[in-house]
Amino acid sequence: MRIGVITFPGSLDDVDAARAVRLAGGEPVSLWHGDHDLKDVDAVVLPGGFSYGDYLRAGAIAARSPLMQDVVAAAGRGLPVLGICNGFQVLCEAGLLPGALTRNSHLHFRNRDQWLRVERADTAWTSAYEQGQQILIPVKNGEGRYVAADADLDRLEGDGRVAFRYVGGNPNGSSRDIAGVTSENGRVVGLMPHPEHAVEELTGPSTDGLGFFTSVLKAVVNA
Repeated sequence: MRIGVITFPGSLDDVDAARAVRLAGGEPVSLWHGDHDLKDVDAVVLPGGFSYGDYLRAGAIAARSPLMQDVVAAAGRGLPVLGICNGFQVLCEAGLLPGALTRNSHLHFRNRDQWLRVERADTAWTSAYEQGQQILIPVKNGEGRYVAADADLDRLEGDGRVAFRYVGGNPNGSSRDIAGVTSENGRVVGLMPHPEHAVEELTGPSTDGLGFFTSVLKAVVNA
């Protein structure tokens, strides 16, 4: 199964995301933001980094790149899409996920290992987990505070679209401790922490992040 990883100018973790796909048993496929070619991939990962230097707003320029037009259209047809950190920001800016990511409430860059609680274990990217399971994933962001209007947050809660919450402390002041959200159909997921940095005991605080990538391979098989 072919999992595309998009590179934008300023992407930092595209190689790490590709490695995670490979470790999970998939074939990573490099995608360039300026192309109109998804190369017949079965799913797409938008990696972390600082696309376009976070100018204007984090993810705002990348969301309007040529390839993102194809990602939006393909997501509408059910293509699984994962946005990690800057990728989450891009998905929100592109309208694939609700809400916005803003400057951390304490105005400092936060880099630490972070516990998350899995709130949705039935999406294309989370089926390897159990609902309520706690996983240890690194977080590293300066604009990771998830915000939305109260009515929108209530709607997200009511619709069960909160995918992850921070536990053991909120690293950026996100509303209601929200660390990640999902689309209505569970095919698009975005989160600020970095599962691709928790796939090997040697380099991560855990291997808890590998489940994102094994989950999507299973989702593609069962589609």
